[in-house]
Amino acid sequence: MPQPDRPPLPPARTALAMAVALLMLGGGAQARQETPPAHDTPPGWLDERLDAHLPHGLPLPDDLPVVTPARDTALPPDALGPDALSLSVEQAVFLALSHNRSLAVQQLQPLITGTFEAVERAVFDPVLFAEMSLRRDEAVRQFDQRPDMPDQITRSDRDLFEGGLRQRLPTGTDLELSLRTVRSESTQTREQFTSRAGLTLTQALLQGARIDSNLARLRQARLDTQSSLYEFRGFAENLVADVEAAYWDYVLASRRTAIFEESLAVARRQLEETRQRIRVGERPETEETAARAEEALRRQGLINARSDQARARIRLLQLINPQQAHWGTAVTPLDHPDHQVPPMESVDLHLALARDHRPDLNEARLRVQRGELEVIRTRQGLLPRLDLFITLGQSGYAAAFGEAWREIDGPGYDYSAGLRLEHPLGHRAARAESQRAGLTRQQSLEALGNLQQLTALDVQNAWFEANRTREQIQATRLTRELQEEVLRTEQVRFRVGTGTALAVSQAQRDLLESQLEEIESLIRHRQALTELYRQSGTLLLRRGIEAPGAERVDPS
Repeated sequence: MPQPDRPPLPPARTALAMAVALLMLGGGAQARQETPPAHDTPPGWLDERLDAHLPHGLPLPDDLPVVTPARDTALPPDALGPDALSLSVEQAVFLALSHNRSLAVQQLQPLITGTFEAVERAVFDPVLFAEMSLRRDEAVRQFDQRPDMPDQITRSDRDLFEGGLRQRLPTGTDLELSLRTVRSESTQTREQFTSRAGLTLTQALLQGARIDSNLARLRQARLDTQSSLYEFRGFAENLVADVEAAYWDYVLASRRTAIFEESLAVARRQLEETRQRIRVGERPETEETAARAEEALRRQGLINARSDQARARIRLLQLINPQQAHWGTAVTPLDHPDHQVPPMESVDLHLALARDHRPDLNEARLRVQRGELEVIRTRQGLLPRLDLFITLGQSGYAAAFGEAWREIDGPGYDYSAGLRLEHPLGHRAARAESQRAGLTRQQSLEALGNLQQLTALDVQNAWFEANRTREQIQATRLTRELQEEVLRTEQVRFRVGTGTALAVSQAQRDLLESQLEEIESLIRHRQALTELYRQSGTLLLRRGIEAPGAERVDPS
């Protein structure tokens, strides 16, 4: 049966049809089956627009942030036994980056922080809503006071189903597309179906109308995620520094133990030689006391050295945490300090590197940016709330469900438009939030300046310490060589009868101290260089270790 000609749609219905089509093509494409990670970019035109306004420059991890050496430093198959472990300093760092429990805990923090970004991004996700209700009313109506007239019972049924899509845009626009079907029937009327398609648009004109303000929390969440990556880099850098320091402490403790064992053996030989000379009458018996005291002193030092070595070994095992080892595992260091040390770089170079690579400085710069976003967000709260709303609807009426929807383009339509104003008197809370945001930003700037000054102080102190230990290497080497000559002289004098056992013991003691000072100066210089690189933020770069957060944060 041919359909009768319909009059052209009025302007309101034409606008409704175009708006419905646009919303279905745009916001409807945003539906997702699963929630992406905080750093992921979900599909849809709105998310592309959001990403265009978000801070970039630091890649966010798809998984746990990791630190990886630039070259393979894994242990050889025979390096780790059931009760022994042989490793170099690079292998110790590799084990720590692979198995350290504190690092495993810190790896989760960027992912945890990234979930807040997903929460803020979800504010602009489309929301699908639906409602279904069934209602029946029965009313007793008495039209006559005569007792012989029965009461009239009026019954009405109303079934409603409504669904739609609602979305908020960064422009301060709220869109809602709804489809509604109502079935009504009563004792007074026959069954009737009403269908309606409507679109509601609410646009903020003052408060909430700026994109920068509406995206402030999302941008802050992204900055928090980036801050957690810099925090992770700083933790990894400190871990590498601690492992290297613990490794060289263990090397020093092992060398000290070896030196005390050798000095104890020398003291015992000196005691035996003294006793032989006393027996043949070349020395008085009082000489034995000095030799015995020296031997007891060496034994006492050896006991302390072995205890220090055990503590250093346990500390190193705790940091590297090898899976097959236990607290009783013996550790054999493969690296030893080199007497040939490279020249020192200038302190100005280290200061410049620290300004670019220190993780805590980059974190502080991100806090300043976060404070600026908070100022932008709270400044909008000082404006009154003025919203423009427009509602367009198209309705169809019929005696059957399907016919009602086919009549949706009929003559029935509705529209409304207006302004809504809201302005709290005094604006006390908004003024307080804006003032707090400004003060917090100023505090962040002052903290950044203070941290920059402290960084320069730390770098210079670390450079002076590295330079001091470097100069001490040559001095302690010369002292040890001279003390060896003194000991040989005293031993010759003792053998020819012009010296005493006490003088030989004192020379041995001085030689022992010079040997300990020499090896300690070599170790301390290595540790001082590690600390200098850590203070300048370049330890991971110099060790060829890749980790997130290597980029400098632009203060602007």
